[in-house]
Amino acid sequence: MTSKKEQWEQNILKPLTDKFSERKNDFVTDSGLPIDTVYSEEENPIDDARLPLPGEYPFTRGIQPNMYRGRLWTMRQYSGYSTPEATNERFKYLLENGQTGLSIAFDLPTQIGYDSDDSLAKGEVGKVGVPICSILDMQELFNGIPMDQVSTSMTINATASIMLAMYIATAKSQGISPSEISGTIQNDILKEYIARGTYSFPPKESMRLVVDSFTYCSQFLPKWNTISISGYHMREAGASATQELGFTFANAIEYINQAINSGLKIDDFAPRISFFFVAQNNLLEEVAKFRAARKLWAQIMKDRFKAKDERSLKLRFHTQTAGVSLTAQQPDNNVVRCTIQALSAILGGTQSLHVNSKDEALGLPTEDAVQLSLRTQQIIAHESGIADVVDPLGGSYYIETLTQEIEQGAFEYIQKIDSIGGAVAAIETGFQANEIGESAYKHQTEVENKDRIVVGVNEFNDPNPSRVDTTVIDSSAEASQTLKLQKLRTNRNKSNVTQSLNKLKQTAQGTDNLIPVIIECAENFCTTGEISSVLREVFGEYDSNNAF
Repeated sequence: MTSKKEQWEQNILKPLTDKFSERKNDFVTDSGLPIDTVYSEEENPIDDARLPLPGEYPFTRGIQPNMYRGRLWTMRQYSGYSTPEATNERFKYLLENGQTGLSIAFDLPTQIGYDSDDSLAKGEVGKVGVPICSILDMQELFNGIPMDQVSTSMTINATASIMLAMYIATAKSQGISPSEISGTIQNDILKEYIARGTYSFPPKESMRLVVDSFTYCSQFLPKWNTISISGYHMREAGASATQELGFTFANAIEYINQAINSGLKIDDFAPRISFFFVAQNNLLEEVAKFRAARKLWAQIMKDRFKAKDERSLKLRFHTQTAGVSLTAQQPDNNVVRCTIQALSAILGGTQSLHVNSKDEALGLPTEDAVQLSLRTQQIIAHESGIADVVDPLGGSYYIETLTQEIEQGAFEYIQKIDSIGGAVAAIETGFQANEIGESAYKHQTEVENKDRIVVGVNEFNDPNPSRVDTTVIDSSAEASQTLKLQKLRTNRNKSNVTQSLNKLKQTAQGTDNLIPVIIECAENFCTTGEISSVLREVFGEYDSNNAF
């Protein structure tokens, strides 16, 4: 017996498509999932048992019963450039314009543990983020910004423990207890080995620093998210939506196993785990991805790790629009792309959001471009009506089908990584990197063959592109940082520095928690490079050439 949909396809759809062919042979999502012409009750019945309400396990429809009706997402624009003083001015500008949280971009030397006056830092100081070489830099970064009144996200990994220590020490210098500061440290070193590359120490030793931060923060920083496990950078490198979730959760499982093996109990640290995902152009696939992520994470925590605290089951995540989707050609088009991406994150239930600026394919964003990105969030929040209802696309036959398919695809990747021996073992074989490479190659081939249209790049080109002003970072940033470091080394108590670094070395050679000692180093004006140098001496450095 033919179904109602089959009759419709034969009697109504087919006569039309026989006469007028469709735009292409195959309709698929960005991840390659096939898209049917229409979805209906017949192949995907929606019932209450399969679709719990918001705030109910497994939280597919949202982790809070009323979501944005109670509180809007945190508007957190990623920023950092030139010097701590210049970035402090940008932070204040954003806060004055209605931003509700800070997000620090660090320069490359800081990310991998070198001071601004190191020969390896030459030409990179302040170029892609702010340089933080000592507690003095962190104090200048937050000059005039009460650290107990603002939530701060720090995108840093190899040196995450050092930046966390300097942040804590800076808060203390403002008279603020560590228990009063709130925010997130990315602290996700595994994805650096997979897709990004700003690693320093070998995986085992890096994981020790991650777990030490879990332990310390669970005791002394109750408002702090100790890790933001990132799918963003893997997706930017070419991963599909299902790979983004599968690889991210496999990494999360590895971190949790390490923490449990160190003696921590799951519900002591899991409520402060957070995630960081990308929002790409395929709006409906991205909405489904975020919904699938919440469901999958709740199941992992409940079934695999036997978490009892409901907070441990709730996936909280930050979203950033897709940097890789921005085009240098016709940069105004990026406003449209970023708006679509921001909509997907909000329709998908994100907890905080950064919207990229239209000129980021050309350089660091200008002040006007940054303001427009913030206004994009504010217009969606206050004028679109989307924030007035929870999970507005829930119950859509297509969205629910796609949510299921992405969940299943991600789960299959987790199973594959489990069979290899976990995320670290899979990294050592190159599994994730190879999968991402194949996905990226497929995407680029589609663009080159025009199977995938990128407006203004491979179609609808502008023969007379207009000139776009960009932010330029001059060499004065490097000179300024070098001079400050010279003064710091002259004026600080050298005996305290030596004692602190020696204590750090002894602790690194043992098994005690490193975070209190790194805080002590920061308070005694040891530099990022000096602390990292001691850790490299004890831990060694990671050489990717020996990994695969």
